[in-house]
Amino acid sequence: MSFELLVRTLVLDTMFKIKNLFKKKTDTAQPERRIEFFKRKFKKAQQKSIVKQERKQRIRGYIEKAGVDISPQKLSKTFFNIAVLINLAISSYLIYYFSVTYGITWGTVVASMIVLWVFIFVILIFALWIMFYIAVDLKIFRRKVDIEEVLPDFLQLTASNINAGMTIDRALWYAIRPRFGVLAKEVEMVAKETMSGTDLKTALERFAARYDSVILKRSISMLNEGVEAGGKIGDLLNKIAINIQEQKSMLKEMSANVTTYVIFITFASIVGAPFLFALSGVLIEVVQNLSTALGGTGSVAASVGLALSFSGTGVSQSDFRIFATFSLIITSLFSAMMVSTIKKGNIKSSVKYIPIFIVVSLTLYFVAQGIAGKLLGFFNV
Repeated sequence: MSFELLVRTLVLDTMFKIKNLFKKKTDTAQPERRIEFFKRKFKKAQQKSIVKQERKQRIRGYIEKAGVDISPQKLSKTFFNIAVLINLAISSYLIYYFSVTYGITWGTVVASMIVLWVFIFVILIFALWIMFYIAVDLKIFRRKVDIEEVLPDFLQLTASNINAGMTIDRALWYAIRPRFGVLAKEVEMVAKETMSGTDLKTALERFAARYDSVILKRSISMLNEGVEAGGKIGDLLNKIAINIQEQKSMLKEMSANVTTYVIFITFASIVGAPFLFALSGVLIEVVQNLSTALGGTGSVAASVGLALSFSGTGVSQSDFRIFATFSLIITSLFSAMMVSTIKKGNIKSSVKYIPIFIVVSLTLYFVAQGIAGKLLGFFNV
């Protein structure tokens, strides 16, 4: 009996110890899980912060390429304020319009406008950022073109300074002229970086990295290689300048060879298309007048002996005018892009052609339509 009691006691004691052991493991595991949870949370927050900072740096670098002095935070705040003001103006007008015109209570209109307000706000913010990026991208492109235009002259001046006995950094500094514009400002930044202790090669590479220009990057690369090799830098810069000028001459010759295609596209989009649309509008009006004058299909068919129907075109003059206007705008847009790509080798230059194409084509369309309408009225009389 005592032996059985002893065995039971040992079993119960063992079970109690096992239970306590699991309890201790659970108690110790709980804080560990909490620590792991907070570690994961902290790591995720840290990653989000890094991504946010990188995004701000990319935006800041993108803005600096365009030469615009504004921080991403200030830009976001400005866009937010603009979107709020536009949204308030639109919302106020719609609330007033629906309440006065349809007699809807202000409470119902305001409740309906809340959802629309959020929708419009999101669209406005998105549209503002898109327009900003397009404007900045075009400004960067314009700066790149300006640099490439004056780069040969700047390199030749630098070569003259080096041949006169100046060091490369002093030669670059004394070659700056006001007429070099953007390039002069960039070289000043390079000079300031070298004065503050940055290596000339690094400063020049940073300058080249700010612009998506093959000519500039190749010129900087050849200059750095020449400095490292210890050759005649003046002669090298003169050769680079001559090479750039030869490339420009080649591009001008290629542009002259495609002049025929440019003339054809320009004539078709801003002259041919407006007159064809104006003529089509006149023909629609003629058909509608014939239908009205002859009294429908039966009269016309009997008079000409053919199974023709002049019962109406189904298209009104106002509808066709709207269609023609939008068609001419789209045609002018794509034609300007094609002309820019053929003549300049890039689509971004089409920005200066697009307004001209649209204005000329629409002006010719409305003028041709007015002249054709007067001629039609004269013959009707």
